[in-house]
Amino acid sequence: MRTVPNADFAPLEQLAEHRQELWARQREYVADRSMLYRDFWQGYEVPGSLENLPSLPLVDKEALRASQRVAPPFGAYLAADPEAVLRVHRTGGTTGEAMNLALSAADAADTAEIGARAQRASGLRPDDVVIHCLNYQLWMGGFTDHTTLEATGATVVPFGVGNPHLLVRTIRELGVTAISCTPSYPAVLEQVLAEQGVDPRDLGLRLGLFGGEAALDVPGFRDRLERTWGFAARNSNYGVTDILCNFAGQCEVQSALHFMALDILHPELIGDHGDVLPWESGATGELMLTHLARDCQPLVRFRTGDIVTIEATDPCACGRTAPRFRVTGRADDMVVVRGVNVFPTSVAALVTSDPALSGEYRIVLTGEGPYDRLRLEVERARDCAQPDDVIRGRLEAAARADLRVSAEVRVLDFGALPRTEGKTRRVVRT
Repeated sequence: MRTVPNADFAPLEQLAEHRQELWARQREYVADRSMLYRDFWQGYEVPGSLENLPSLPLVDKEALRASQRVAPPFGAYLAADPEAVLRVHRTGGTTGEAMNLALSAADAADTAEIGARAQRASGLRPDDVVIHCLNYQLWMGGFTDHTTLEATGATVVPFGVGNPHLLVRTIRELGVTAISCTPSYPAVLEQVLAEQGVDPRDLGLRLGLFGGEAALDVPGFRDRLERTWGFAARNSNYGVTDILCNFAGQCEVQSALHFMALDILHPELIGDHGDVLPWESGATGELMLTHLARDCQPLVRFRTGDIVTIEATDPCACGRTAPRFRVTGRADDMVVVRGVNVFPTSVAALVTSDPALSGEYRIVLTGEGPYDRLRLEVERARDCAQPDDVIRGRLEAAARADLRVSAEVRVLDFGALPRTEGKTRRVVRT
């Protein structure tokens, strides 16, 4: 068996033994079937123990892109026979070339099971009706996340994106109790509801299931969302498309992410100098992941680019043993301003804490850097009448005090920045 039933409640020692058993098979499979790793591992001895996995080289996204360019459509890391591919997804390519993602039947089943753990932890129940508002057109967040929602036993409405007026009507007519979308999407619906003179609370949603963006960890954002809509806002859907669509989610008693896939994924933390950090409370580093059960495109020591901090490894009050962590930034979204590392989540904390602002913002980078100041676009709140120079001065002073950088702030009218149904780009490079 690849997965362990109720693995999010299982003893960590049991899961460690299970991972080791899976690795004994997976290492042979990858070495034999993956041309990419056959090349990567030349001159290396593939360890039999996961403890010695750091002896192998890291693989990053660019290596996968290069492999798909040379060996289209799935790259030289397709280990399964082509006829074993059950489902194909494609990334949007917003941060680089679009990637083709292949799943076997077993890969798809594992993905649904692991994702369902996260959705259940966040409070989705079999008696819920959940409307899923992510793009179904090839993006893994659409159909694959749909299957994770179905695996909880809930009734799923596959709405997708676009036509927010119809979405509002559908929520009312079908008695929808939960919505699955990105954290920035409710702002789109709020504009529609404001035009209709409808309070978002009147829709009767009890649960908001979010993923794809880090906004819920920004102080004030979650509270504002819950006050506006009257639902519980949960980060139920953290994943890495090349690894698993959803393998971490928040439970109902705390706000960090439970790592739900310790039965089939092996995690590592890597420090700034490539050193392996202990998986313990307080450790911060880039998350590396290894598939222990994957047919189509197995990855070993894959650099996710996400900077995470381990919150705790002891059992949670919800009863789950799954360790808790937070995503504190993206390695490729980090902006260095005069030697100071700045992440969009830190900027968001400044913007959302100012009642004169709507909470929407954008970091604008010109050229490759280095940068001597942080160029920031923000928009005023709907009914704010404060002068631009007052808002600008206050925010620039806050950036100096809290972020330790000089900022150049441009204040825009409410609604000037785009609201998106998918992931909102917070860093724009010109």
